[in-house]
Amino acid sequence: MRWKLPAGVLMALAFLVPAAPAMAQTEPPVLNEACQTVERKVYKDIRELVTIDLDTATDVEVRVLANQILAAANADSLPVLPDAIQKRLDGTADDLRAFLKADVQKAWSVALRVTVVRTLTGAGTNVQAAAQKTLDDATIDAYLAYLNDGLYAARALDCTSQPTPTPSATPSATPSATTTVAPAPTSSASVGAPGGDGGGLPVTGDDAATVTGIGGALLLLGGAGYLIGRRRRSRFVA
Repeated sequence: MRWKLPAGVLMALAFLVPAAPAMAQTEPPVLNEACQTVERKVYKDIRELVTIDLDTATDVEVRVLANQILAAANADSLPVLPDAIQKRLDGTADDLRAFLKADVQKAWSVALRVTVVRTLTGAGTNVQAAAQKTLDDATIDAYLAYLNDGLYAARALDCTSQPTPTPSATPSATPSATTTVAPAPTSSASVGAPGGDGGGLPVTGDDAATVTGIGGALLLLGGAGYLIGRRRRSRFVA
């Protein structure tokens, strides 16, 4: 069958065939769930990819279109839709053509709705209100408008209404008037103790009396010895 072409050829055709004329533009940054500045995510309107008549298009053209839609769904991280397209790509050409004509927008709508519901996790009051309004509308245009613009506008309001954190007081490094200053350590050596730095004062008191007594006794012993020795010499000479 002529629609059975290598997958690599089909993927190359999907990227070579222009989906729709578009001008490259830089989207302004937005706020994420944590109120931090991030790059804006823009969800693709896959209706802009359908530039062929599905009733008269060849099987190859139909498969190229299906791969383009699959690539856009994967780029947007959509649930449901990628699996639905891949299932038809693995089937017959007639099933794929019928799916693109009647059911692709239904699967895409479900995928967008699930994505809107996911934004409610940890959302503020403004995001919750905008999301609920979108879910009540339940149209593809409403889903895209919310995901591409409404979500970020509501989130900016929620982030603005958050209280500004007050910085906690830090302890001062300067000691207060009631702070007790510890005295500087002093040397364990006494100023008057022997062996200390710079010498000591003369020893007085009981220690001095003991030394004096010992010295006097030694003098007496020396004098007595001298006299005894002198007497012995005198007798020997006589």
